[in-house]
Amino acid sequence: MTEVAVVDLNPAVGYTALVLVALSTVLIGIYGLRVSRTTDDFYVASRTVRPWWNASAIGGEYLSAASFLGIAGLILISGVDALWFPIGYTAGYLMLLLFVAAPLRRSGAYTVPDFAQSRLDSLLVRRVTSVLVIVVGWLYIVPQLHGAALTVRITTGLPSWAGPVAVVVVVYLSVVTGGMRSITFVQAFQYWLKLTALAIPVVFILLRLGLDGLPVTDGGSAFTAALDTTADASLYGTISLVIALLFGTLGLPHVLVRFYTNPDGDSARRTTLIVLGLLSVFYLFPTVYGVLGRIHTPELASSGMADATVLLLPGRILDGATGDILSALVTAGAFAAFLSTTSGLVVSLAGVVSQEFFQGSVVGFRRAALLSALVPLGVALLTDSSALAGSVGSVFAFTASTICPLLLLGIWWRGLTDAGAVAGMLMGAVLCGGAITASALLGPDTGYVWLAQPALWTVPAAFATMVVVSRATARRRPASASRVLARLHTPEQR
Repeated sequence: MTEVAVVDLNPAVGYTALVLVALSTVLIGIYGLRVSRTTDDFYVASRTVRPWWNASAIGGEYLSAASFLGIAGLILISGVDALWFPIGYTAGYLMLLLFVAAPLRRSGAYTVPDFAQSRLDSLLVRRVTSVLVIVVGWLYIVPQLHGAALTVRITTGLPSWAGPVAVVVVVYLSVVTGGMRSITFVQAFQYWLKLTALAIPVVFILLRLGLDGLPVTDGGSAFTAALDTTADASLYGTISLVIALLFGTLGLPHVLVRFYTNPDGDSARRTTLIVLGLLSVFYLFPTVYGVLGRIHTPELASSGMADATVLLLPGRILDGATGDILSALVTAGAFAAFLSTTSGLVVSLAGVVSQEFFQGSVVGFRRAALLSALVPLGVALLTDSSALAGSVGSVFAFTASTICPLLLLGIWWRGLTDAGAVAGMLMGAVLCGGAITASALLGPDTGYVWLAQPALWTVPAAFATMVVVSRATARRRPASASRVLARLHTPEQR
């Protein structure tokens, strides 16, 4: 992991914030252990999580390093072009509300591979889906650990490896104590912590700037100028990014598993509506940080520290004890972001891995959680990322090209077959994975935007492959298709 110059901050601020967040996470997880008794508790919290709790937990795990740190960093670098990220991240839940939330809850499955097998009556589809879910989860965890490395290095001066290791240790302790029920409590708490950690410093910063007569709005001209970008955005890149974010949300395993915890399909829909509101409120604040960063800390963009804008801005604008307290608050929120998203991913991956390799027991769940956390930790320690939101965007493109077509066609098209599902997922994985890998090898300045943002052609290719192969293998359509689809689309009796 590449080292970057440490910015001079009071280390006591960082240590205090990190220790308090870690302790609160573990203590809430231990409380979850007291009410987690069965396998159902560990996998889906016995399907008893109410909409407000579940929405807060989804917000907690979905608002990752890319949201807390990366959005502001991208706005600092790219201006208005980066606003598509918070728009896409939020609008993806509208797609979930309309097409996936209620039917997926009615499926009665524990995991996405469970749904795939019950819908298509195929062990091969289950295996392929399991592998893709694990790959997506690992790819998503790595940026969270990169964000932890950046945060711990800046706020405490500790080496880069300390952040990822601390996150993995705390997450593992939280997950193995109480499974899904425990993590639900943790993530709901962490959503409100993250929102508070961004909102309160912004209020103080704006008040200070206003009192000092520094540019805050200037009739709107300062913000307009700050959001301008000198480079023309690629129309192809913008459309491809929006497709990746909209459809990619439908394939994120740690988000999908949350809908299995609702009591019924109606509560799954209400959960999604609440999530839309929570995300809309949250994303206002990273946007403001990014704009203020372009005005007051533009040097962070050229120094490769753009993702640290949220962490450093309070201390740059406010000095003394006030600056220290607000810096501690945003540090706590950032660490909560890494913990909540990583814990959600580890829970969803552990559910898949334990069912595939450890007979689905509680002991197997704990072993699977360890494996699910250690592999991305190794990758994170060997790699580096300076663009958190951009790297997460690549994961969205991959899920949009693989798991999303399976879910949408599996829920809404009777003609899907096991051969079509496997062919489509593999086509999407090969095309999108190959494009992202080629773009990484060629570097960011090669100009091959169709490789860096492949969703515009890989998502249609995956859908088309599923449809064409399914029609060519119509005889393989499962006999249970009508019965399964009826269950997915029939409202539960109250």
